[in-house]
Amino acid sequence: MSPVFPMLTVLTMFYYMCLRRRARTATRGDVMNSHRTVVSNSRTSPLNAEVVQYAKEVVDFSSHYGSENSMSYTMWNLAGGPNVFPSSGDFTQTAVFRTYGTWWDQCPSASLPFRRTPSDFQSQDYVELTFEHQVYPTAVHVLETYHPGAVIRILACSANPYSPSPPTEVRWEILWSERPTKVNASQARQFKPCIKQINFPTNLIRLEVNSSLLDYYTELDAVVLHGTKDKPLLSLKTSLVDMNDLEDDYEEKDGCGMDGLNKKFSSAALGDGPNNGYFDKLPYELIQLILNHLSLPDLCRLAQTCRLLHQHCCDPLQYIHLNLQPYWAKLDDASLEFLQARCALVQWLNLSWTGNRGFISVTGFSRFLKVCGSELLRLELSCSHFLNETCLEVISEMCPNLQDLNLSSCDKLPPQAFGHIAKLRGLKRLILYRTKVEQTALLSILNFCAELQHLSLGSCVMIEDYDVIASMIGAKCKNLRTLDLWRCKNFTENGIAELASGCVLLEELDLGWCPTLQSSTGCFARLARQLPNLQKLFLTANRSVCDTDIEELASNCTRLQQLDILGTRMVSPASLRKLLESCKDLSLLDVSFCSQIDNRAVLELNASFPKVFIKKSFTQ
Repeated sequence: MSPVFPMLTVLTMFYYMCLRRRARTATRGDVMNSHRTVVSNSRTSPLNAEVVQYAKEVVDFSSHYGSENSMSYTMWNLAGGPNVFPSSGDFTQTAVFRTYGTWWDQCPSASLPFRRTPSDFQSQDYVELTFEHQVYPTAVHVLETYHPGAVIRILACSANPYSPSPPTEVRWEILWSERPTKVNASQARQFKPCIKQINFPTNLIRLEVNSSLLDYYTELDAVVLHGTKDKPLLSLKTSLVDMNDLEDDYEEKDGCGMDGLNKKFSSAALGDGPNNGYFDKLPYELIQLILNHLSLPDLCRLAQTCRLLHQHCCDPLQYIHLNLQPYWAKLDDASLEFLQARCALVQWLNLSWTGNRGFISVTGFSRFLKVCGSELLRLELSCSHFLNETCLEVISEMCPNLQDLNLSSCDKLPPQAFGHIAKLRGLKRLILYRTKVEQTALLSILNFCAELQHLSLGSCVMIEDYDVIASMIGAKCKNLRTLDLWRCKNFTENGIAELASGCVLLEELDLGWCPTLQSSTGCFARLARQLPNLQKLFLTANRSVCDTDIEELASNCTRLQQLDILGTRMVSPASLRKLLESCKDLSLLDVSFCSQIDNRAVLELNASFPKVFIKKSFTQ
C-alpha cells in the first residue's frame, strides 16, 4: 500500500479538526457566511415542493399589551394571515408585547439582574406558534408593522402539538439568532433572516424578542413558515462543511448545554491529571472570587481540569445566585437532580420559562426545593407551566425565608393554588401578572403578607371587585412602594381613595386601561396630593385625564420620572409645559393619541426639554 494514503488520511483528519476549531472560534459573521453557502447550495427535488403556511394557533407567550378578554394588541393576532401588512403604524389588530425600551428597568419595581447570566442570552419575551403541517424549515418570515427589530432569536421544536401520542423526545434547535440591534425606522418590513437547516420536521416555532433598543412598542402582524415535507438533500461538497452542524456537535461534546452540565456535574471521579500549578498557593477565598466571573457551563468545564478546581467549582458558595432561565430548552429533572447537591445555599433561583412540555415534573421540582429551599430569598417562575397546586404548597412549606416570588404568566395554575402563598409571611415582592388568582385567595395573601413592597396584579381577570382589594391593600400593606393594576376592571374612585390614604409610600402606580376611573370624581387629583413620592404613573387610555390632573402632578409630584397619558383628549400643551418645568427628573412622557397635542407641540416641547423622551404615536 502506498504511503500516500495514510498521509491523505492524516491530512483529512487534520482538515476536519481545523473546520471544527474554526466553527468554534470564528466570528459570528464567518459562521453565518459559511452557513449561507450551505443554504445556497441546497437542492430540492421537483416532487418536494415548498409549503408556505401562516401560523394556525398561538400556544404560549410571556406577555402582551392587550386584555385577556379581547383581541386588541394581543398575541392571538399572530394566528392566521396578515391583518395590517404592508401598512405601517399603530394598529389594534397586531401582536404587541407589554414593554419596550429601558424604562421598565429604570422604575422602582425593577428587580436586580442575576449574576452569571450568559452575555449571549438577551431574550425578554417570547411567543410560540403552531402550524398545520410539519416541514423542514427553509425560511421563516416575520411581518413587522411598527417599530421593527425586536426579534432576536427563532427556534424550532421537534414535538408536534397536534400528535395524539406524546413525543419520546423533545428537542429545540435555534434556527437563527442575533444580538439586539437598533433599527432606525418605524415602518413596516418583512423580516427574512437566513436560517439554519435542521434534521427534523417541525410545526412549532418560537420567536424570542428584546425590545430594549426600541423607541416604542414593536407590532407583529403574522409569521410565515416556508419548508418542505421531505428533508432537503445537500450536495456532497457542502454536506461536509456545514459550520453550524459542526459547531452544534462541538458544543454538545464540550458540554455547553444542560446535557453537558448533567454529565460533568455527575462525574464523581477525576483522574490524577496535571498538578495544580500555582493555584494551591492562592487563598481559597481568592480562587472563589475569580470563579464568580465564570458562566455556569464554564464552571462545569473548569471542574474537569484538576481536583483542586473541581472542589472549588462544586462549592455551594458558587451557586448562591443560580439563573437557569438561559437553559430552558434543555433543563429537566435530571439537571435539577445533579445540581441540587451544590445548591444547599442558593438564595436567588431563576426557573422562568423552564420545565414546559414535561421537561420538569412536579416530583422533580419538589425534590429540588426540599433540598435547596431553606435559604431561598428570591424565586422566579415566570411562564413555568409545569407548576400546579402541589408546587405552590411545597414552596410555602420549604421556603420559609422567601421574600420575592414571580409567577408572571403562569396562567395554567388553578385558582385554588394561590391560597398557599399566604403562608409566606415575609414576602416583599409578589408578581401575579396574567394569573388566575381569585379575590378570596388574594385577600388572604394581603392579610397575612403585610410586608409587601412590590405587588403586580396586572391582567388578573378572575378578581371581581378591585375596590375591595384596594381597601385591603390600603389597610394592610403600609410599606407598599409599587403597585401594578394594569387592565383591572371594576376599580373606582373609592378604591383610589383607600390606596392614597393607606399607601403613602407609593412610588409607582400603573392604572393603565382601567376604564371605570373618571377624572371628574377627583380621583387623579387626590392621587397627586396624597402620593408625593410618585416616580412612575401610568394612566394609559384614560380619556378623562385633564389639565387639572396634570397641574396637580406638577405641584405635588416633583419626583415624577415616567408619565403615560396616552389617549386623553383633555390635556393641553400648556399644562404639559408646567409639568416639565416642575418635574426636573421626568424622562418619559407618552402623549400618543392625545388629540390636543399635535406634532408641532411635541417638537416645541422637545426643543425646550431635550432630556425628556416625549412619545407621540400615530396610525396611518
